[in-house]
Amino acid sequence: RQRFDFGGRDVASWFPRHMAKGLRQMQAALRQADCLVEPWHIPLSGRNPALKEALGIRPHVLVLNKMDLADPRRQPVSAGAGLGWAGLGAAVVAQAAPVPVSLQIVPLVAQLVAEGPRYHRAESSAYNILVIGVPNMGKSSLINSLRRLHLKKGKATTVGGEPGITKAVLTKIQVSEKPLMYLVDTPGVLPPRLGNVETGMKLALCGAIHDHMVGEDIMADYLLYTLNKQKQFRYVQRYRLGEACDHIEPVLKHVALSQGRTQKMTVLTGTGNVNVTMLNYTAAAYQFLRDFRAGHLGRVTLD
Repeated sequence: RQRFDFGGRDVASWFPRHMAKGLRQMQAALRQADCLVEPWHIPLSGRNPALKEALGIRPHVLVLNKMDLADPRRQPVSAGAGLGWAGLGAAVVAQAAPVPVSLQIVPLVAQLVAEGPRYHRAESSAYNILVIGVPNMGKSSLINSLRRLHLKKGKATTVGGEPGITKAVLTKIQVSEKPLMYLVDTPGVLPPRLGNVETGMKLALCGAIHDHMVGEDIMADYLLYTLNKQKQFRYVQRYRLGEACDHIEPVLKHVALSQGRTQKMTVLTGTGNVNVTMLNYTAAAYQFLRDFRAGHLGRVTLD
């Protein structure tokens, strides 16, 4: 396929509640923030322009998460993407770097804050960092990782594989003693309305939108389209297909067969009820998505 048919879907229906409350909470917390740290998976679609407008100019660290799942052929573009509106004092760190992200963040933040004005916080020796971003991009995981590394402490904030785990701005969480540094976790915030359906689909594939809001079937079909477009054909071997396929139905059939995704149903016949086992295509679509997110279908960068 040269293009994907979204069938006139309305991206607005994917967002059951407005996220303005979370944005207002971040604006209130910004008064005490010296720096913004923003984890994200997809370099263009995975950022919320509304955050720039609402949070203004602060030193800004972009953390490109899950680089081990990104296509290395597209990383040179990905690494610099988004810096255009990060403002002055911006820096990008990535998990694929020789030095782990957890070791880069604290000294980098201290350097960026030292190089710029601290507004009305000049009298304080502690660093306050606001962690922002769209849902399910690894904000809480980053905070917990920093605590384990620098303070030898356990989890301070809940982590989950679905969007919406963090419901509100939390209290300050210490992540370093020298220098004294605190991070504030925030709820993931999406724009009130996305520019187009394809951006929303990419966010959904990365888990920023609940699967059931979009539909596992259309997400699986778009994923297949994307894999073929980028010549990522590992799914052919994983699901024991004879060759690459441009139609989602036969792919899901092989997913269901190879992964044992079946369901029992009762069929009414002329001689009575008969129990039969059928392939569960919805479960197969969900498995297809899970395999992609786990990296089993190859290293893919959606933008």
